[in-house]
This record gives sequence, structure tokens and C-alpha cells, in this order.
Amino acid sequence: MKDWLIEKIKKYKIVITILLLFLIWMLFFDEYNLFRIRRDHHKLKSLKEEQIYLKQKIETDREQLKKLQNDTPELEKMAREEYFLKKDNEEIYIIIEE
Repeated sequence: MKDWLIEKIKKYKIVITILLLFLIWMLFFDEYNLFRIRRDHHKLKSLKEEQIYLKQKIETDREQLKKLQNDTPELEKMAREEYFLKKDNEEIYIIIEE
């Protein structure tokens, strides 16, 4: 068995060498080599995660927009909390926690 394998390797030495060189070229030196494919795969994965996050954010922002368009007390609450707006006879104290 071993002799048979050695005989076949000697017979097809050129073909095996060409195949190995081609494989090495495709894995390391080609434009779409193994490292680039891996990097692109990780980038695609992170972009898909970001897409999911942004879709969720869009949905929550739409819900908040509907609340603010229909509910005046909710709009007033947001204006006070986010933009520190106040009525004429009020004072605002901003407490920053460390």
C-alpha cells in the first residue's frame, strides 16, 4: 500500500505540485483570500447586529412620536426632562450623579 502511494506521488508529482501551488495562491495571495473572507464575514455579522439594533430603535422612536403627537402632558414631560424647559414661576435644579 505504501509503495503504491509513493509510486502514484512520483507519477503525478507535477500535478500535485501545481494543485498545491494553486491552493496556496487561493488561500493567501488571491484578492479574495482566506483572511479577507474572514474579515468580511465578521464585518457582515456586526452590520447585521447593528441593523437589528437600529430597527428596534426606529420602532421605539415611532412609538414615542405617536405618544408625543397625541398626549400633551407627555410632550410637556419630555420637554422638561430633555430640554430643561420650565414654566415662568418654576425653578429647575439639575442634579448630576457621579
